[in-house]
Amino acid sequence: MTREFLLGEARAPSMASYIQSISEVLQTITPRSRRDERRIEIATANLKEVNRHMKRLQEQVNVLQEQVKILEENKE
Repeated sequence: MTREFLLGEARAPSMASYIQSISEVLQTITPRSRRDERRIEIATANLKEVNRHMKRLQEQVNVLQEQVKILEENKE
């Protein structure tokens, strides 16, 4: 892992990591007004929706990868 980091070969963070990071930031923000509080609530709700869509897309990708694998096996 250290070698990968030093050589710049580390993998990019996953979408789930980005979503978790943003969620943690939203939780630590202290709203100074009712307006800020509402904006944070909306951003959190939108982030949850993005997370749901991301999970659905990942499931579809997994299904499609499995189908491609089966088709390649049948081709041989």
